[in-house]
Amino acid sequence: QVQLVESGGGLVQPGGSLRLSCAASGSIFSINVMGWYRQAPGKQRELVAVITSGGSTNYADAVKGRFTISRDNAKNTVYLQMNSLKPEDTAVYYCNAAARTNRYSDYVFYWGKGTLVTVSS
Repeated sequence: QVQLVESGGGLVQPGGSLRLSCAASGSIFSINVMGWYRQAPGKQRELVAVITSGGSTNYADAVKGRFTISRDNAKNTVYLQMNSLKPEDTAVYYCNAAARTNRYSDYVFYWGKGTLVTVSS
């Protein structure tokens, strides 16, 4: 099994910055895509940003130019640097990773439990 643990959420004023981290642990053979999703109250979970093991990235239009996703493959950790935060960025942010536990298994998507980001004055 693979566990994902997020950290770095909190309360920040509009225009401020936060950095989220997500560390994967457990029986990991390899991790392919890692990403961040978010779910605001009363809304569906949505993609924020993803990054492949090779470093290719993709962002939701709503965060392009403000958020930056990165990863440390040696530490099985993905980061989300969030700048110029807006009240509409308020949500629970979830980490996601496609990992396999041995060379013969398929990749399985795992989720963290989420970390709350609140943008408010």
